[in-house]
Amino acid sequence: MNRSDDQKVADSALVAEPADQPLDFTMCKIGDVTHVTVMGDGSAVMRSFGTRDPDFFYGLLHQVANAGSKGKFPDEKGIKFMLAFIKGSEPRDEIEAALLAQMAATVVTTMRYQNRLAHAETLQEQDHDERALNKLMRTFAMQVETLQRYRAIREQKVIVQHVSVRDGGQAIVGNVTRPAQETALNKGVSSASAA
Repeated sequence: MNRSDDQKVADSALVAEPADQPLDFTMCKIGDVTHVTVMGDGSAVMRSFGTRDPDFFYGLLHQVANAGSKGKFPDEKGIKFMLAFIKGSEPRDEIEAALLAQMAATVVTTMRYQNRLAHAETLQEQDHDERALNKLMRTFAMQVETLQRYRAIREQKVIVQHVSVRDGGQAIVGNVTRPAQETALNKGVSSASAA
């Protein structure tokens, strides 16, 4: 297979891969519960939410929709923001998607308290909103650290090499470096002994 054939195969694989499809859905609120109905094939966007499991995907949508709702009607813009936050952070599995959903909810709540603090009329309201805002901001910082640690653990590579040690020998585990002078001396000794 030559280079142009390889390129054709790669291009066809990209075409076969579903594009970054927008999530199209409708919402309605019955009582305190927001119900989400996905329009079209939801499986086309599941991977961008870090899953292939429809139960997890639709459950996550339901949880996000209810976390983002306020008042009598669903907050469509708020819910779309939360879903875009999750999707844009490119979760690689369900744990990352769930953590990103919590982070999105924290961001939305933080902004609500930011607004409340800006419009607080009494010292008691201001004090309450400021404390809540500080807790939410610290929570978000911890969530970011948790996501970074989780992603770092997933990216660690383990290299296993076979080493044989004969009687009287010693094995060193780790990277070994020698000073340049010692390396040059060893090369000189080995070339002199070869002569």
